[in-house]
Amino acid sequence: MPISRLTVLFLLVSTLLLGSCASGYQRLLKSTDVNKKYEAAIKYYDKGDFFRAGTLLEDLIPLLKGRPEAEKAQFYFANTNYKQRNYVLSAFHFKTFASTYPNSQYAEEASFLHAKSLFMDSPSFELDQTNTISALESIQDFLNRYPQSKFKAETENMAQELQKKLENKAFESARLYYQLRYNQAAVVALTNFQQQFPASAYAEQAAFLRLTAQYAWAQESIESKQRERFQEAVSFYQQFIDAYPQSKNLKAAQDMYDVSQAQIAKLKATPTAAAN
Repeated sequence: MPISRLTVLFLLVSTLLLGSCASGYQRLLKSTDVNKKYEAAIKYYDKGDFFRAGTLLEDLIPLLKGRPEAEKAQFYFANTNYKQRNYVLSAFHFKTFASTYPNSQYAEEASFLHAKSLFMDSPSFELDQTNTISALESIQDFLNRYPQSKFKAETENMAQELQKKLENKAFESARLYYQLRYNQAAVVALTNFQQQFPASAYAEQAAFLRLTAQYAWAQESIESKQRERFQEAVSFYQQFIDAYPQSKNLKAAQDMYDVSQAQIAKLKATPTAAAN
């Protein structure tokens, strides 16, 4: 279908306007007029053009030292990185800002956005959770400093989400030991999980897997170690049924308990076991 003259004219005007804007921006980059450059950066920021605003502000910050505009420029520059999802950079610059201007009108928001940048940079639970721990520490620091902050509810929600991520990581890591039949490591990991996350949605499953891993570990142990390890399995069973008397795994747990008790009785009567 042929293009109309009006369409051609519109495209031509648009191209000229874009070219003019681009050339104007390039001139600003090369300009040595700090005031003009600062005003343009703020205008770009207010329009949501965070790339151009950030580029100009990055050039300006060293030139604005000692001037009242420096504070706003540094906060805006940090936020241009956040808006562009450069969370590692925004976390760094917000932290720097909060340290440099602790009494600024932007200090509370900068501290919050530092924590939120770390939160946004936190990886999925399958990956290393070092960044997640750093984010939680930053959130706690923020809540300690600003207990009545307008950002409190959002910050607490972020903390809950990060805790859930650590919980998932801990449970899946412990379950992996169980699946690989590294029974001793599974018992240790599942015990640690229960201690760290007693109210977890995985608590019942973790308790049952710990019993199962302990039972399997006792079975595969040398005879001199079996009695002690079957007794531990009995202890885990008792804790399990006390906590989850209606569990769907009750029958399987009862079977392990019965065998463990029988093995303990057998080992008591075995002179070799007693000697060892």
